[in-house]
Amino acid sequence: MITFENLTKSFWSTAGRVVALDGVSLDVTPGSVFGIVGPTRSGKSTLGKLAALQDRPDTGVVRFDGVNTATLDQRGLRSARRRISVLAGHATQGPEGLSPHRTTAGNIALPLEQAGVDGPTRKRKVGQLLDLVGLTERAGVHPSELTPAQRQRALVARALVGEPSVLLADEPTRGLDPDAQVGVLTALERARFELGVTVLLATEDTSVVRRVADDAALLDDGRIVASGGLLDLVSEPGNPLAQALLPVIETPSSTGALYDRVADVVLIGFAAVGALLPEASSRFGTELSVLGGGLVRFGDTPVARFRLGVSGGRADAALGWIAERGGIVDRPLAGPQGVAA
Repeated sequence: MITFENLTKSFWSTAGRVVALDGVSLDVTPGSVFGIVGPTRSGKSTLGKLAALQDRPDTGVVRFDGVNTATLDQRGLRSARRRISVLAGHATQGPEGLSPHRTTAGNIALPLEQAGVDGPTRKRKVGQLLDLVGLTERAGVHPSELTPAQRQRALVARALVGEPSVLLADEPTRGLDPDAQVGVLTALERARFELGVTVLLATEDTSVVRRVADDAALLDDGRIVASGGLLDLVSEPGNPLAQALLPVIETPSSTGALYDRVADVVLIGFAAVGALLPEASSRFGTELSVLGGGLVRFGDTPVARFRLGVSGGRADAALGWIAERGGIVDRPLAGPQGVAA
């Protein structure tokens, strides 16, 4: 368990004191993927440095498995740091990236060589990680022959070669198109499920969090705005993190005048997404028109958010029935066309 208790951290700049973190408290469950979502300068990178024990908070406590890391001596701190690995934001060649003079396998093996690990053990570990990140057939090529996504997956493998308990991934899919992101995120998922690694994932991209995270927190201006389990969060459509994770609805307010009722509806799970709306329409003799929104996946779970225009004398009953069966129904508009269940 990683626990952040009321962390504060500030820096001084030419403009004066800058508060990077202000009262941040979070619990990260072992073996989970925890998403830290926020815009640039929200405090994500600062929180990552504190989690990696690369810096100390001004006030507050960072705990690993209940141990206050501020109480560790130098030996204990070195031991704790060995349990934590940091993944570079994107696969650029250079000190933080891959050596252009080494093969993929050679780059992954480098930390083992530096640690004096024997050849057979290095070969076994590197082979396992090449398989985990899907690069077995690219083991013998150099970084210049890899795609950006493949280079990033090689960095994931190298970050895992020391068998860390925690992997800090700061914008691991930055600069990659959605198709290329899949391989990187799959590698992180496999690290979590097959190796038991806890992944702390910092990103501005909410689609990345939807794809792999169990829990998430929205960080803005150094403060936690919202946090919780992803599917719990989307059950609260007014929650600011839910708003960031759910499909955007862009429907002119004037559209509501065409219907007896207008409502935003969130549906979670295969049964709800696939069956509730058609059955409500049939059962209550109403016409349900989708005015906006869409369907996304939270891991393997489909989640839909639609703005519905409902026509018919039993519109209120239809929306109430959807709410009784797990749909989250919310009034998006003021005036007679809106309805809240």
